[in-house]
Amino acid sequence: TEATGRAAIVNELLAAARFAVIALVIKLTSRGAVLFRQERCGLHGRRFVMYKFRTMTPGADQLRGELLVRNEMSGPVFKITEDPRVTPVGRWLRRMSLDELPQLLNVLKGEMSLVGPRPLPGVEADQIRGSLRRRFAMKPGMTCLWQCRGRNDLDFGEWMRLDLEYVDTWSLLGDLRICWKTAAAVITGKGAR
Repeated sequence: TEATGRAAIVNELLAAARFAVIALVIKLTSRGAVLFRQERCGLHGRRFVMYKFRTMTPGADQLRGELLVRNEMSGPVFKITEDPRVTPVGRWLRRMSLDELPQLLNVLKGEMSLVGPRPLPGVEADQIRGSLRRRFAMKPGMTCLWQCRGRNDLDFGEWMRLDLEYVDTWSLLGDLRICWKTAAAVITGKGAR
């Protein structure tokens, strides 16, 4: 109907406005590009470029080596609380998971889904061995069980266990539940860093 068409246009304009405001705030508060691009591993380990709003200072990847001694995550992944590379605006974007919005482009390109195991950077994915590689049997997602059950508060082993649980028990209803729980986790900021 005509009313439905108008509502869709309004929703698209609101989404575009949100993207524009976030991009402007990033540009006005720190040097560097608005979007962060990084090679990630997707379905069957295929590499693709994932997009996010930039939350770190320029050159953050080069500083990773110096910060490895502060890594709080077990396994091959890298996470630290109060990462000095994260900008003040970036900290807020991460807490609200707004930095993930550009991944909708990856979804539209068919490289990601809304729900699925989170895509790991190539250097981390290359270290996943044995049965844990089953996590690459599904398209990666913008959200997953890990994000709605604790995010960075969970260790690597639990994260991988949740990914395999998702792969083994996938259902459309399960994806809808994960989306609902992710919204609640974003609102409370649980596990965000």
